Amino acid sequence: MASIRTAVAILCGLVSIHVVHAEQVQAVPQIVDADTVYAGSTKIRLNGIDAPEMDQVCIDAAGKDWKCGIDAREKLQVFAHERPWDCDLTGTDVYRRHLGSCTVGGEDVSRWLVRNGWALAFRRYSTVYVADEDYAREHKNGLWSGAFIAPWEWRHRSTETVVLGAVSVPVDAQSRLLSPAVAAKPPDPNCIIKGNLKSAGQCIYHMPGGHFYDRLDMQQSSSRRWFCSEVEAVAAGCRRSKL
Repeated sequence: MASIRTAVAILCGLVSIHVVHAEQVQAVPQIVDADTVYAGSTKIRLNGIDAPEMDQVCIDAAGKDWKCGIDAREKLQVFAHERPWDCDLTGTDVYRRHLGSCTVGGEDVSRWLVRNGWALAFRRYSTVYVADEDYAREHKNGLWSGAFIAPWEWRHRSTETVVLGAVSVPVDAQSRLLSPAVAAKPPDPNCIIKGNLKSAGQCIYHMPGGHFYDRLDMQQSSSRRWFCSEVEAVAAGCRRSKL
């Protein structure tokens, strides 16, 4: 019996999540991307902001292509530094993620991201962080140091997609960021999972070696996504291909 109690205690110690009540969670989360985290099995989408996707490419201050989505997540990981988060959950989105307003060390995570230029105020749903976005643009922080496409535009980009920037945007920025060549290759050698966004909000992801993996043309950027992990793909609302 003592050994059973010990095993249970060890297992409990491995779970770094504590539900204070039905709408509040305390946890050291797994950071999927710069606006999505897992607190245990609870998938949380940060309220009021939109951060670059993991496969998103931007242009940096030196005019070079930049893996800004990956960089934004890494900056958040450094800021969080494996400290516990306190999250108030306010509902769910269409992907069944919990919408959450989170703090770490008493600081609003969403505000930190927007103010430092690693996310934008998601005006369609909230104007809480607009002033922080204005600050980031004025100081050329993060994404605003170069040129980029708003995350909500990146997910549905077309030839009419607008390129943003705090200073003059390179004349070739749109053609570069919307180039089929950009969509065709993964943003990082470790980000090789292919996502296929179908009609009616469905999404299927394909692993290397899968039946349809090599057939999936990633140049169809408006309906394709690269993912760096299965956790990220599932967090985006995708399911794994059965073949």
